[in-house]
Amino acid sequence: MSVTRQEFRDAMARLGAAVNVITTGGPAGRGGFTASAVCSVTDEPPTLLVCMNRNATAAPMLRANGTVCVNVVAAGQKEVAMVFAGVTKCSMEERFHAGTWASLATGAPVLQGAVVAFDCRIADIVDKGTHSVIFAEVAGIRGGSQHEAGLIYFGRDYHPVGHPAGD
Repeated sequence: MSVTRQEFRDAMARLGAAVNVITTGGPAGRGGFTASAVCSVTDEPPTLLVCMNRNATAAPMLRANGTVCVNVVAAGQKEVAMVFAGVTKCSMEERFHAGTWASLATGAPVLQGAVVAFDCRIADIVDKGTHSVIFAEVAGIRGGSQHEAGLIYFGRDYHPVGHPAGD
């Protein structure tokens, strides 16, 4: 049995996932993109996996900087996610006009108000098909408000998820 690209994409649209704005910062400049393909790999050392299209505008910056921040987007930050997904067609630097940004250990941009942000150094990158699989060791974490709902991508659209603590 053979599965077409479109069949696979349609099926993956039914797999809900957290919305993340992936950023990088360093000598090569700031860059970022929106991704749902992020997961935990191990807690010793704390490591995340991020999948990035190899043609992403931010890819050369990310590789050169060796840093990445996984900003787990809060429900109220849908517009930031859309900007970093390229919906607005603005320049890479203009993307950072959406949201408020700080930094932690690596210098990668950290989205203020995110549900949580994982500031990482890239440990390894493996290319597979159209994407690069980034293994990122966590150097710092900034937790957001426990009262903020998250955002998931499901059915090719954004949806709030979770109930604020105490609700």
